[in-house]
Formats: sequence, structure tokens, C-alpha cells
Amino acid sequence: MRSVLIIDDNAAVREALGLLLSLHEIRARGAATPEEGLAMLMVERIDLVIADMNFRADTTSGEEGVALFRAIRERYPDMPVMLLTAWTHLETAVELVKAGAADYLAKPWDDNKLLTTVENLLELSEASRTMSRLRSERRRRREELARRYDLRGLVYGSEAMERVVELACQVARADVPVLITGPNGAGKERIAQIVHANSAVRDGPFIAVNCGALPSELIEAELFGAEAGAYTGANRAREGRFEAADGGTLFLDEIGNLPLSGQVKLLRVLETGQFERLGSSRTRQVKVRVLSATNAELAKLIADGGFRQDLYYRLNLIEVALPPLAERSDDILPLAEFFVGDAAQFSDEAREALLDYHWPGNVRELRNAVERARLLCRAGVIRAADLGLPQQRRAGARGGDEPDRETIAAALKASGGNISRTAQSLGMSRQALYRRMDRHGFETAGS
Repeated sequence: MRSVLIIDDNAAVREALGLLLSLHEIRARGAATPEEGLAMLMVERIDLVIADMNFRADTTSGEEGVALFRAIRERYPDMPVMLLTAWTHLETAVELVKAGAADYLAKPWDDNKLLTTVENLLELSEASRTMSRLRSERRRRREELARRYDLRGLVYGSEAMERVVELACQVARADVPVLITGPNGAGKERIAQIVHANSAVRDGPFIAVNCGALPSELIEAELFGAEAGAYTGANRAREGRFEAADGGTLFLDEIGNLPLSGQVKLLRVLETGQFERLGSSRTRQVKVRVLSATNAELAKLIADGGFRQDLYYRLNLIEVALPPLAERSDDILPLAEFFVGDAAQFSDEAREALLDYHWPGNVRELRNAVERARLLCRAGVIRAADLGLPQQRRAGARGGDEPDRETIAAALKASGGNISRTAQSLGMSRQALYRRMDRHGFETAGS
């Protein structure tokens, strides 16, 4: 049964609330003092705390309620706390909600409104508890992966990225080509580094070549080497990347940009380990693990005649598909925190801006935005404006653009003024809703 702890020095209040909740199959426990309430939280399973703001007859400041809320938040960060407040310290209750309290109701309360709020918060509490369990399990799996494999310092928090990392580590030991697909800036080279670091050739060199960054006439010379005079400007013989990667791994990024002539040679190297430098008839032999990556649709290139189908099948024995950052939002804040390090901290509005943005440039764009904000922020606190992000919400975020005053007013009316349900309907946190209400000049009142 769902359980609510009522912390109030007034026995009549505890009894009235307990009876009301019990009629709706909610178990109510009571405590007369903050100390008694904190003690009960240590030994009983509680889903929601309803706390008064004052506990002594000669006190009306709400300071005791503030201290109790902070104590609960410090010891039980995920415990929802609903405040019972008198008009004399309504402003204090509003500030606590902005600081993380679940909601507040003014005394004397309306039974129907209180029940609606409690039911809503209990549902959110159960969802939060489930998410907490999932986060703990996900963290345990990440720690296990980091214990078993060399992840090259990869920072991630999403299940999507966990699946990518797990697959990369599984295929690392097999001496087969791996094709890493995903958009620009998503971290394909880092995944290639993880494959190499956990492979049988991890003690050999890791050589990366961006096929999209070289003129097509120079790609073959870059990969296979060239003798002096093999092309204009080749004044001396040069070693290619295959020779440099002998005994290790060669990572070919943007493989779709490799010209057809180079594709023929690459296919031969993959099958036999043999090739010739440009301008030379001498056959060379190497042992190289080849990893490749692309952001292009190779199937379309094949249909258009720009990529060899036999090479595609040879490269794509194992595909590791890396999702864009917008589809793994649980990675955004861990990555941002990693990029900023100890140089600064993010305000709540900056965190919201990071999560709301759709990141078309993926991890690379996120790193640039954080580094920019770190340089522009004041007093070591990064605010949303410091990030310089366009006012566009991340794909999939509810509500499209940030809600205007009319949208918030309509949502408040539809929810009967309940802040929690209004925030949920708008797809934002209660704290975010209060900030927007302040910005638009709403008068905050009990919900």
C-alpha cells in the first residue's frame, strides 16, 4: 500500500489528513516533530512526505520547515515533499518548490485539491523510484563494462550508448572488419579506439585516416604509399598508412569518399594483406585490422555506382550503429559535465537548455558549446545564455517551442491550478514551470 508521512505538530491536522488519505487506500503515518519524522523515514517505507512549515507555537517564520525540507533532501534526494503553508510564509514555500520541493498547499486546504495533488505526486514518486532503480542498474552495468574492458575514458549514460559499447567490446577480439555508422560528430573514432584497445593487436599502432578530408587523387597515396615521382609533387618515396598500421589497426573514417580505384586495392588488402605503392610493382605484405566508418548511406552509393557492393559486404561483416546525440539524451549532461570539468558549474536553466536542444552537430557541437560557455560565464556559473544555443527544442521534447504565457495559463486552468500536473502536461519540471511563471508575471499560489 502507498504510504504518506505527515509531519505536523497539530494532532488534529495529522488525524484529519490521515482519515482523508485512508479513505482512498493510502496508509498515513504521523510525526509531531521534524526529529520524529526523520527517525520514521529511517525505518519505514515512505512514498511522500507532507510537512508543516512551523512546529513551535511562538514561530511563524517557516524556518523550521525550511530546515526540515533541507534535511530530507540531503538524506533522501528522491523523496517528494509537499508543504502545508499559511499565507504568512507562502513566499518561503514557493522558494522551496523552486529548490526542489514537490508542491505546496495553503491552509486550510481543500480536500479534493489535496487528494488530487497527493495522488499525482504518488504516481510521480513511483515513476521516480522506478527510474532510480533503472539508473542504479544501468550504473552497475557501466561499472561492469569498465571493469572488464578498456573504454578509453568514454563518458556516457544512455542505454543506447551502453549497447553500442557492449557490442564494440564483444567484436573487438574477433579478427574481422567492423563498420561503424552514425552522423558526423557522434563519436565514431572513439568507438574505433575502444575496439582497438580491446583487440588482439591492442599493443600495435592505431592509425586513423579521414578519407573525406583528402583530395580523391591523394587518398590512394595516403593509404598505400607512393614512390618518388609517382605523382606531381612526390619528390621522395613515402610510406602509406597500411604500412604504418602493420601489426595494429587502421581506422578509415568516411569510407564512402574512397574512389573506386582505391576501393579495388582496399578489397585486395582485406582479402590478402597485399598491395603495391603507387609507382611501384613490388608487392608488400601487411597484417592490419581494418575498421571503417561512414555517415553516408552506402546502400545508396552502391545503387548509384559510387561504391563497390563486394567491398561493402567485406567491410560490413559487423556493423556498430552509433545513434545521434539527440536520440541518447541521457549522455548530454554527463558529457557536458566532463567537458567543463572543475572550471565551472551549470545552472538549472543551462541544464534545461542543454537537454532541450537537438544537437545537430552531436558530441562535437556539445563540446564546442560547453567550451564557449566556460570562457564566457561569470563567477564560475554557466547560464543558458552562455551556451549560445538557438531557441529550438530537442527533437522529441514535448510542446515544441517554450510555452508562452497563454499556453501556461491554459494548462493551469485545465489542471485546476495544480502545479505538478501543469508541469507534466507541458513536459517540464515544476522548478522550470515556476521560473517561467515568474518570467511571465504569474502570481504564484497554492495548487
